[in-house]
Amino acid sequence: MKQLRAIRGMNDLLPDQSPVWQYVESTLSELFARYGYSEIRTPYLEATELFSRAVGEVTDIVEKEMYTFDDKSGDSVTLRPEGTAGTVRAAIQNNLLNQPQRLWYFGPMFRYERPQKGRLRQFHQFGVEVFGIPGPDIDAEILIMTARLWRQLGIADSVSLQLNSLGNAASRAAYREALVDYLQARREQLDEDSQRRLERNPLRILDSKNPQTQELLAGAPCLLDFLDEESKAHFDGLKALLDAAGVSYEINPKLVRGLDYYGKTVFEWVTDSLGAQGTVCAGGRYDGLVEQMGGKPTPAVGFGLGVERLVLMLETLGVLPECLNRQVDAYLVAVGEVQSAALAAAERLREDLPWLRLQAHMGGGSFKSQMKKADKSGADYALIIGEDEAASGQVTVKYLREEQPQQTVALEALAALLRE
Repeated sequence: MKQLRAIRGMNDLLPDQSPVWQYVESTLSELFARYGYSEIRTPYLEATELFSRAVGEVTDIVEKEMYTFDDKSGDSVTLRPEGTAGTVRAAIQNNLLNQPQRLWYFGPMFRYERPQKGRLRQFHQFGVEVFGIPGPDIDAEILIMTARLWRQLGIADSVSLQLNSLGNAASRAAYREALVDYLQARREQLDEDSQRRLERNPLRILDSKNPQTQELLAGAPCLLDFLDEESKAHFDGLKALLDAAGVSYEINPKLVRGLDYYGKTVFEWVTDSLGAQGTVCAGGRYDGLVEQMGGKPTPAVGFGLGVERLVLMLETLGVLPECLNRQVDAYLVAVGEVQSAALAAAERLREDLPWLRLQAHMGGGSFKSQMKKADKSGADYALIIGEDEAASGQVTVKYLREEQPQQTVALEALAALLRE
């Protein structure tokens, strides 16, 4: 029979990789809790219209990348390609927007694109979405919070913040007109993808990776010169707050992000540690999206953070805690007809020491083979119960990583010894 394999770009997370992911997940969830953010969980599958309305019908995500199909009722549904749209839908549907909300989420997203290092078809994202706070102070808070995350993970020197403002709808429309006029006169010099975007989504040309197009854009009108007064004041306020907090940034007037709902602040945390896939975390303001999706006018800001890229970065820079390589603290070796005594001892230890990661040997085997497995487990200690120990209510402790003589102690004293 043909061997079944995972779908391309949808990878298994194996046991030796799980500790790193658990470390990242716990670090982020604990950080968000410290800032007063609450978790929300939305479905993986949503109505296709949700994303075409929220993300924009002329974006690459909607046009090329979504996993869309008709369900058995004939309704068009889509595996979520990003997290903001579903969070907005849930907030409107469940009447959460009658007061400010600070929310975070984590889970898989799905986009059909060419799999490569740091970019998969099923990828995982942490996201933060804040509703009901209009000023630059909340923009500053989420950037200060992510700056703290980088310090906590030990990668602060390897990421940098890029900032821009897209202004309001009117200022973006004026800029769009000026940009199209400039590029239309130079259409033949644009790459094929930029020529297509010129008709439908010209601001995305600013984000082109084509060197010739970027050279052409050097003389293009600057978006910041078209900002309305409110957006300019908001951007100036954000920069002042970041300066006061000691968060460094670079103004990038070509930063536009790939989704139609952004306005005013947009940002990216970028790194040169991952080659071409340099964006680790990105987001911005989307003050018009809630109203666009049928809710009342509500200011909003948020970001998404790719876990695969973050894990890859931590591994590349070698900043993961050494303890992640060890999943077991102690290994219980049971020799002879002592299974009931060994199980009882293991449960007593788990009761007395809730933090202890204890693996008990199962399936029998010689003392020598069990000790080999104890050593291979990475445990610091082998806890040995033979027939003599079982009869006397004792346990022999053998140190596997230190040069110390083994010792035999009463079961009642074992918890105290391990605690030390």
